[in-house]
Amino acid sequence: MLSHIAQTKRPTQPFSGLADGIASGLLICGLIAGGCLAFRTLTGWQAVSPLILAIICGMLVRNLPGVPKAATAGIGFSLRRQLRLGIVLLGLQITAGQVVALGAAGLVTVVATLAATFLAITMVGRWLGVDRQTTGLIAAGTSVCGASAVIAANAAIRGREEDVAYAVACVTIFGSISMLVYPLLAAPLGLDAMAYGVWTGATVHEVAQVVAATFQAGHEAGEFGTISKLARVVLLAPLVMILGLTAFRTARGEHSAGAAPFPWFVVGFIAMAALNSVVDIPKALEGLTALASTFLLATGLAAMGLQTDIRALRAKGLRPLALGAFGWLFISVFGYVMVTLTGL
Repeated sequence: MLSHIAQTKRPTQPFSGLADGIASGLLICGLIAGGCLAFRTLTGWQAVSPLILAIICGMLVRNLPGVPKAATAGIGFSLRRQLRLGIVLLGLQITAGQVVALGAAGLVTVVATLAATFLAITMVGRWLGVDRQTTGLIAAGTSVCGASAVIAANAAIRGREEDVAYAVACVTIFGSISMLVYPLLAAPLGLDAMAYGVWTGATVHEVAQVVAATFQAGHEAGEFGTISKLARVVLLAPLVMILGLTAFRTARGEHSAGAAPFPWFVVGFIAMAALNSVVDIPKALEGLTALASTFLLATGLAAMGLQTDIRALRAKGLRPLALGAFGWLFISVFGYVMVTLTGL
């Protein structure tokens, strides 16, 4: 009788263990993300991205004390599900009106700079011998919106954790340099508030970096910088769709037999942006969704860091870093040329 009861209970144990593993993994990722958000709030350093801090902290935990094997399932859940939900909620920070406010010249500058940068990095990456996954992620992060674009593009490209971490490192390094250098260049380059704002928003990697760089030149420059940056974020959706519908990620061979799966979370991103364009969402709710989006993205990046082996990053060498440097210089110069040609 007792043996029969034991046998009937035994099959439920793996499910219980899996649930515990998911919970522990989610807890680790959530603690890292919450700590990074708290750090920015307590220090007041708005230019510091909690997304970047999250992947750095995750990598430190992974490579110093290590991660319990039982938490693997929860970390994987954060990496797949929470990341994509965060990107969907990111759509609520964008409206069609914000994009239209740039005017034709501003929109042309943003779109042309993004497209030219992505193509240029892709071609130079091939010339440098950088693998297609890392090249695609660096191109997405540089041309669109930093770490958020890297993790969104990776849903289609399917790069390794090390590819994502390297790409995030590149956009962090060079975006931070731009954040410090750009305010010093506005006067020598003869840029007024609008031209400087659009140039910065169209070329600097992270949203936080754009805000920090543009508001130093005044409120008007800050507004134009933020709007042009959000216009780039809108273009994240079609870019990821294109990557998802092409064979961009077939270089490793494991998916070459068929087309890449469609990144359905991008549809959610577009739907949220459309909703925000036609419905007046209360400011309090808008703030909560923005915080939720940042937290979910940070938990996903923490999970990314928790799966990243620093030795594998070191093994990739300096060529991806050189590609990131090229992309940074290209987008900065090309964006300035576009601002000049369009008469902003």
